[in-house]
Amino acid sequence: MGCHLKGLIAGIDEAGRGPLAGPVVSSCVVWDKVPEQACGVNDSKLLDKNTREELFQWIKENAYAIGIGIADNKEIEKMNILKASLLSMERALKDAKVQPDLILIDGNNSIRGFYQAKPIIKGDRKCFFIACASIIAKVIRDKIMDGYHDTYPQYNFKENKGYPTREHRQAIERFGITPIHRKTYRGVKEYIDH
Repeated sequence: MGCHLKGLIAGIDEAGRGPLAGPVVSSCVVWDKVPEQACGVNDSKLLDKNTREELFQWIKENAYAIGIGIADNKEIEKMNILKASLLSMERALKDAKVQPDLILIDGNNSIRGFYQAKPIIKGDRKCFFIACASIIAKVIRDKIMDGYHDTYPQYNFKENKGYPTREHRQAIERFGITPIHRKTYRGVKEYIDH
């Protein structure tokens, strides 16, 4: 993958913009160099679960710093998913507790107040730093949704992770919504009692 740069380089990505339930989770992964054995790192959506989990552990053991930022469904409802995603990215950067020389962000939006930030469209498929953040964010969010599965088993969040699968939509139709559903999303708001 590209983005072979010098200094403290941070990759930032999020997971969970599309689901009907749960938070959006961002990760900031900072490296002081690209490791020699970085093969296999790719957009988390292109990796199977086992590979993601293995790379998650490898990144945790080898990265210079990692930060996590979360915006919950209430914040998503209040400010919309784009603003909530950017907020979670800001929180992830702050949580990393370092000042990177360059911040590479997946997508076409930057983070307020960080002039050294560069957005890259489809960066999770083009750039090692962003792909690492993609993997961390995805695994963390999946673990959060696995926890919600224990509280709301009828929605099978362990499998659908809150995305609008047929099974999930049928569960909403049958059981209504939970406190973690995004009430402003189509597929949810129709089932809110007025």
